[in-house]
Amino acid sequence: MKRKNRGKSFLLLICLMLLVMVSLNITLMGSDSAAKEDDIPYENIKKFTDVLSLVQKYYVEPVDSKKLIYGSIKGMLSDLDPHSSFMPPEMFKEMQVETQGSFGGLGIEITIRDGVLTVVSPIEDTPAFKAGIKAGDRILKINDELSKNMTLMEAVRKMRGPKGTKITISIMREGLSELKEVEIIRDIIKIASVKSKSLAAGIGYIRLTQFQERTATDMIKKIDELKKDGPLKGLVLDLRNDPGGLLNQAVRVSDYFLKSGLIVYTDGRLKNQNMKYYAHDDGTEGDFPIVVLVNGGSASASEIVAGALQDHKRAVIMGTPSFGKGSVQTIIPLDDGAAIRLTTSLYYTPNGRSIQAKGIKPDIIVEEGLVVQKVDRKKSIFHQLKEKDLKGHFENHDKQKSDDKVGDKITGDESSLKKSLEKTTKPQVGQAEKQDIQLQRAVELLQGWQVFKQLQVQN
Repeated sequence: MKRKNRGKSFLLLICLMLLVMVSLNITLMGSDSAAKEDDIPYENIKKFTDVLSLVQKYYVEPVDSKKLIYGSIKGMLSDLDPHSSFMPPEMFKEMQVETQGSFGGLGIEITIRDGVLTVVSPIEDTPAFKAGIKAGDRILKINDELSKNMTLMEAVRKMRGPKGTKITISIMREGLSELKEVEIIRDIIKIASVKSKSLAAGIGYIRLTQFQERTATDMIKKIDELKKDGPLKGLVLDLRNDPGGLLNQAVRVSDYFLKSGLIVYTDGRLKNQNMKYYAHDDGTEGDFPIVVLVNGGSASASEIVAGALQDHKRAVIMGTPSFGKGSVQTIIPLDDGAAIRLTTSLYYTPNGRSIQAKGIKPDIIVEEGLVVQKVDRKKSIFHQLKEKDLKGHFENHDKQKSDDKVGDKITGDESSLKKSLEKTTKPQVGQAEKQDIQLQRAVELLQGWQVFKQLQVQN
């Protein structure tokens, strides 16, 4: 009899908890809205409590009630979209460490595509990157355990571990006829989110590997260091295989290159989820042309930056279409130290383009060493860059000083022009960069722009 009373008390407690959850949900969705009768799922809550009671009563072994509730929440969120998830306390702590740039694991960003655990991109200089993991690889097994029914957070947790421990993941890749097993040794993942170097005279290179707490600040410092060797006449901003990160850092990076205007806006169900982020002419670097490199591993925050610079015609986007993650997730902590990661809105580029499932389409497609462009047969490729026929063309700025020399001095003599073009447009990069066709094309584009800008000055 006591057992029966305890069971009734437990069910009563669960019902009260669920009613509180429903009330909280109604509050979050706006108390001023006239909720329909179907929006208050009392019948569904009764089904849940009935099933919970049956499990408690008839399951072959006693089950911890907290485990059942956690499992229910996890299933509810995983059924929404690939990026919504439940994080028990230990997982929530791991997620917080991740944004600070140091954690133990493999170094890959993953998502769920078509129900399969898929690599968005390996993070540069991490164990996964060195082991040859590529964007688009589908992870079917983790240490011989099928990944089919794993949530994102479960997969992340299984792949993380102490430094020096081994893990084997089984991947399927386009072009492979069978599973490929890759053994990786875990390491402490310390991510330098910004890398830089000088590619040629006056042309700088900035690579963003991830958007962390200090990404924008570190990028500005790197650009200042590049300018110590002379004024920048062109910049390659490399966002390839950058899985994204913090939204505010994507906004700050974009703001640095834009003088004014909308950077990105979000649109959700609630008014407080509709945010707009603008650029400010405060320390803006707006004087040199930019080529942004993207590929299928460029996601989320990377796509915000690429989309903003493309819509404002501040940069030419080059490479292959980006990943297409255009949703915003909000982390909502719970009282017991757990949290939910909930998709609350979609983000849009300044021109109102949704990137979700489409990605950023480059202005110039460079894939497998080939340049594919739509060029008007009546116009040359250089004329296309010069006359605003290229969707992401550079603005001509009048602020550049007349005594800034760009390449060799061009005269009206045809032979002199040919020699100058041959010398100026030849990429002056190191041996490693010579193997990178996309980077070569970016440098060529910037150097060609310098030549034609000088022609404009003389005319």
